[in-house]
Amino acid sequence: MEDAIPHPCNTRVAVVTGGNRGIGLEVCRQLASNGVAVVLTAVDEKMGAEAVEKLKVLALSSDVLSHQLDITDASSIARLADFLKTRFGKLDILVNNAAVSGVVYSQDPVDGPVTSGEKFKGMDRDERLEWLWGNCQETYDAAKEGLQTNYYGTKHVIEALLPLLQASSDGRIVNVSSDFGLLRYFTNEELKQALNDIDNLTEERLDELLDMFLKDFEAGVVEARGWPAAFAAYKVAKAAVNAYSRILARRHPELRINCAHPGYVETDITLHSGLLTPEEGARNVLKVAMLPEGQVTGVFFEEGKELASFV
Repeated sequence: MEDAIPHPCNTRVAVVTGGNRGIGLEVCRQLASNGVAVVLTAVDEKMGAEAVEKLKVLALSSDVLSHQLDITDASSIARLADFLKTRFGKLDILVNNAAVSGVVYSQDPVDGPVTSGEKFKGMDRDERLEWLWGNCQETYDAAKEGLQTNYYGTKHVIEALLPLLQASSDGRIVNVSSDFGLLRYFTNEELKQALNDIDNLTEERLDELLDMFLKDFEAGVVEARGWPAAFAAYKVAKAAVNAYSRILARRHPELRINCAHPGYVETDITLHSGLLTPEEGARNVLKVAMLPEGQVTGVFFEEGKELASFV
């Protein structure tokens, strides 16, 4: 659904992928509360429109409209790019939030919110993660989907919207990442070095590494080859997003391109086992999206705080 959205030419425009629920919906609300015109995207057009209706009753200081987007579908990405070009002629902020877990759950994620408060009371982060892992199964199809969505989908959205970001006087990209994407989870030093050597790392090399991971996954030798254990596909995809963000930051110094770990948040992707609310997680993303002009680029932020490295 594409509602009419009046806006002065100096209004900042943002796109949030996966914006119809969880962290994404909260990012949309907080951006609009800061006077940014927001295009909330969702795979399901109806769900996106319903999310916008929820936000409209809050009397936000700026407007939010919805647009269909499947980040794994090239034609869907192209339609969004065409819409933005025709409607705004630029894009100031791109928040790449859409993601999948890369695992198969043993229970329906939507069943979580009702009982999560009592279920996880008194449990620390490690205990909650242990519970989450106990309710997951890693399959090849889920791992492949995880890479295709979390890395390649994010990459293809960026590629399509890059000209619009360059048309902004202060274009910025925030890739919602995870501390699971930090290189400390890799035990193979050669893999860590390859992903951290931004002076020499290329997109082609990233493709080779991801292909290698899927082959090792299919062969059942992920841990033996030094890839991350537990939530392997999610960790590898987020590590790839982090590396790609650094490549882009070097290539496009005119833009601000950073990664943001929102924290361990109560969402469907965590089966609502997280320690933070979606509002709190989104606030950590917003800090990065709203950095003052001319601030850092190619940096990883963990819960709003800049880390010295991606390791």
